[in-house]
Amino acid sequence: MNNFLYYFIILPLSYLNTNILYLVSNFLAFVLNKLLKYRYQIITKNLSKSFPNKTKGELHKLRNSFYHHFSDLIIESLKGFTISENQIKKKISIKNKEVLNDFALKGQNVILIGGHFNNWEMSAQKLPLECKHELFAIYKPLSNKFFDKKMKSSRGKFGLKMIPMKETKNYFKTSNTKPRAIIFGSDQRPSNPKNAHWTNFLNQDTGFLFGAEKYAKEFNWPVVYVSIQKLKRGHYDLKFELITSNPLVEPSGKIIESFASFLERDIINSPQFWLWTHNRWKNNS
Repeated sequence: MNNFLYYFIILPLSYLNTNILYLVSNFLAFVLNKLLKYRYQIITKNLSKSFPNKTKGELHKLRNSFYHHFSDLIIESLKGFTISENQIKKKISIKNKEVLNDFALKGQNVILIGGHFNNWEMSAQKLPLECKHELFAIYKPLSNKFFDKKMKSSRGKFGLKMIPMKETKNYFKTSNTKPRAIIFGSDQRPSNPKNAHWTNFLNQDTGFLFGAEKYAKEFNWPVVYVSIQKLKRGHYDLKFELITSNPLVEPSGKIIESFASFLERDIINSPQFWLWTHNRWKNNS
């Protein structure tokens, strides 16, 4: 079944022209929103609590915009299996890669921290083509080993290496000849609220994963926020924003607070582009 799904559905779709794929995305958005009402209650609750001053009409419009973006993400992820280096270079631009590359020239490792905002998958694929660090990304392996292997191959086709969450510390401890940059997606709901850093985020008490700050302080790695902005359909712009070049002097929680502030700014500016399907505030209820 895995082989059939991958070779007879996913790959043929992935090879389609982008314009055709976005027609598929339009239809998928309608199905998810109007027919299946995929995670409709979670999305509605998240938006209502995050933007209490918006009217029902504004929230309705925002929810519809999110479904269109979410469908685009699915289609763009499918395209990622067969996207070429030339194609991804055209779709993803980086404003100020010197922020990151300056650390590489000094031989410094770096933590890159970001959220599930805009197309983080395609952005991570592009980074090894532009940056002087050896690029790694922390991820939770899929239970399906077949698709876990295919997903790692897709993400890593241009040089990105995937690190299972349980092996994270090993990659900080081992020596390396080339400077490393390790990507943390730090806006998921923590599995253990007691180990989270709590702060006000989008008008709600919110727990954040503390791993990025923990490793930054333990191994003295600078931390850089990755801001992803959508230029037009399928095209994104990355910008690096320094959180700290010396994590050892930062008060406890300051790095995660800065990350939360940057991410909140981006979400408020373009709320339809965050992953509202995630039951982010489950621990609050």
